[in-house]
Amino acid sequence: MNTPEDEVTLELLNAIEKNGRASQRDLARHTGVALGLVNSYIKRCVRKGWIKISEAPANRYIYFLTPTGFSEKMRLTTRYISDSFSFYRRAAESCDQMLRKFSAEGIQHIMLVGISDLAEIVFLKSLENQVEICGVFDPDNEHDEFFSIPVFHSWPDDLTIDAVVLTDFIQPDKSFRTAAAVFDQEKIFVPDILTGWSGKKISAEHNIA
Repeated sequence: MNTPEDEVTLELLNAIEKNGRASQRDLARHTGVALGLVNSYIKRCVRKGWIKISEAPANRYIYFLTPTGFSEKMRLTTRYISDSFSFYRRAAESCDQMLRKFSAEGIQHIMLVGISDLAEIVFLKSLENQVEICGVFDPDNEHDEFFSIPVFHSWPDDLTIDAVVLTDFIQPDKSFRTAAAVFDQEKIFVPDILTGWSGKKISAEHNIA
């Protein structure tokens, strides 16, 4: 399985392949890491022989992927695809089991917390299990809809919600605390796939195994 460092490296190699004249600031924006950190990744890739650097006018640099760099990019890409298929399979099973439990216990109206691939899987499985997603809470997302489901940037006070499902990959602990400030913890559910994928235990009262 690719580590977070592998994923940043893959993003960096992809960005350099597309535009070797990109500035480090552009590369930092593309990879989603701090400017100082992207410099460290570049130096590591140079040490590994994956990238070569040439000087350009106006104190600029041009980055090139070496043959070894192309091979590493393909290796990381292949593993990323494999990880993704594994994730989707496990996530689908996890979400299906969770929603079947909801349906059996009469939980019909739920709110998701966080727009993500996991939220998409929960949506698809909800259609099979007669569970309605009333909305998605995501204050950092600029869209107003997610698969025709309303996106809320603040907690709505006029919806009947039986349960809240955590689907935030970026800051799951923060989202859990935000939800716990509004709802009883007994109403907040964390799919077990999220706990494993994020690499850390979410501080929930209960997970759906």
